[in-house]
Amino acid sequence: MSFIIYVIIALVICALVLVKKSLVIIPQSETKIIERLGKYYATLKPGINIIIPFIDRAKVIVSMRRGRYVYTDSIDLREQVYDFDKQNVITKDNVQTQINALLYFQIVDPFKAVYEINNLPNAIEKLTQTTLRNIIGELELDQTLTSRDTINTKLRAVLDDATNKWGIKVNRVELQDITPPESVLQAMEKQMQAERNKRATILTSEGQKAAVILKSEGEKTAIINKAEADKQMAILNAEGEAQARIRKAEAEAIAIQKITEAVGKTTNPANYLLAQKYIQMLEELSKGDKSKTIYLPYEATNLMGSIGGIKELFKGE
Repeated sequence: MSFIIYVIIALVICALVLVKKSLVIIPQSETKIIERLGKYYATLKPGINIIIPFIDRAKVIVSMRRGRYVYTDSIDLREQVYDFDKQNVITKDNVQTQINALLYFQIVDPFKAVYEINNLPNAIEKLTQTTLRNIIGELELDQTLTSRDTINTKLRAVLDDATNKWGIKVNRVELQDITPPESVLQAMEKQMQAERNKRATILTSEGQKAAVILKSEGEKTAIINKAEADKQMAILNAEGEAQARIRKAEAEAIAIQKITEAVGKTTNPANYLLAQKYIQMLEELSKGDKSKTIYLPYEATNLMGSIGGIKELFKGE
């Protein structure tokens, strides 16, 4: 009786083991390749799948996790990133540079990823390295440092085309670090410092030039304004003198008219005015040095005759 119980227990355990082996639960965004007696049978979908134990088995593939190659029977369908170690590449101008790249790819066809290539991570890494060497070899160092987007685009296009037969979609490639040799870095630093000094000198000279130009323009404007002011002042002075002379002439004309009316037609008014000016001149001369002897010209006797006429005029009145 006890023997039968043991047999039943053993059968139950075997049934449970068979059920466990028959049910395969696949997480979302993952899959497995099932081979039946060594031949491809099916690609399992996320969820519960039923297989025949000991006849069907999942294909073991090589994958990369945390920078190391591991063997697993699960295929991750999400986008993955490979961070490759730094590698030495030589530019067109024979400068040895270290570059490491980040590769973002996704498995779109698990069948090809398993059966078209033996070691997928290693194949992608080697293909990336050789392609990167070819692209960098066509560029000089300065172009390499300033053309990351161009390098990324070319590298992604080549890798995407080459890995298409492996069921891989390369989404993007990023150059993480570009490290030239130390001697080149020092030379670049000196070159950049010289360029900065050059720009500073140019800016300083341009500033000084602009200051001199502004100063000369200011002086020019000041001279022009002063000349314009002097011109306006001269014009105003001339106009004032002209007005004064006109007023003086008008006053003298009125005075002559008054004198004419006073002396009548018997005496010339011009003689009266000349005599008056002559008397004013004699007064000015008499104010000078008393010891000086003053000689009157011969023609002055005519003026004296005019004075005598004026005297007779006032006696008649």
